[in-house]
Amino acid sequence: MVKAVLGIIGGSGIYDLPGLEDVRERHVATPWGEPSDALRIGRVGATEVAFLPRHGRGHRIPPSEINYRANVDALKRVGVTDLVSFSACGSYRDELSPGTFVLVDDFVDRTVRRESSFFGTGCVAHVSFARPVGPALQALVAHAAEAEGIAFHRGGTAVCMEGPQFSTLAESLTYQRLGYDVVHMTSMPEAKLAREAEITYAVVAMVTDYDAWHEVHGPVDVAGLLSVMAGNAARARQLFARLARDFPAERVPCPAGSDRALDGAILTSPEARDPALVAKLDAVAGRVLAKR
Repeated sequence: MVKAVLGIIGGSGIYDLPGLEDVRERHVATPWGEPSDALRIGRVGATEVAFLPRHGRGHRIPPSEINYRANVDALKRVGVTDLVSFSACGSYRDELSPGTFVLVDDFVDRTVRRESSFFGTGCVAHVSFARPVGPALQALVAHAAEAEGIAFHRGGTAVCMEGPQFSTLAESLTYQRLGYDVVHMTSMPEAKLAREAEITYAVVAMVTDYDAWHEVHGPVDVAGLLSVMAGNAARARQLFARLARDFPAERVPCPAGSDRALDGAILTSPEARDPALVAKLDAVAGRVLAKR
């Protein structure tokens, strides 16, 4: 069996995780460039945890300029098997009010500027992504939220927009009428890259507002988000503490296949592979690239 290592990516308002023991900072070099920040690695009880603030400490990096490949590669290099991503979001449903945590299980990718794969010319791969969220990992997150009395909704579709501007009214109305649940700016390509790296992935989308579609609440502005974000961040830390405390010691096989996503996914024959790209894939795909 494989030892479980819990990765946490902190979104807006979450730049540190109090409660970690035996903490050490690690600057991880990756072939894809620099991650958003140094990893903070520690433990909660027997659970090993690696934490990365997505936007960097002090919120230095906007969504479109995050080096998602470096972030996921760095987490893979320190042994992360399961990754829970916290993200601020806008709501398209009245009942998903600010302060609610939405455990989304599907995505619509509307980003246009981001590198969305580790693979490319010289090593082509196509992983299954029909079920982007690991059901067993999501169930652990849901259990932790319920145990802590945190208001949450399980399931839903998140639209990931490019940003950094918030939605136009037309965009917001369109997505709301299409039946999507929340909108944010960071799950893509993060979820795709986690799947390619065979890391099981789950998202906690923390509602801060109703985007632009809601006639009563009006358009979004940063000033209106800050107080909600502070409360969400406090609950996120509470959720993390419970999740880490109860996390299994061994990696649970993923019903969505994330832990074996690269089995049969690489199409390029060994003799045709680009050695330079293969070298960059050592952490992400070394398990399968070593096979002949």
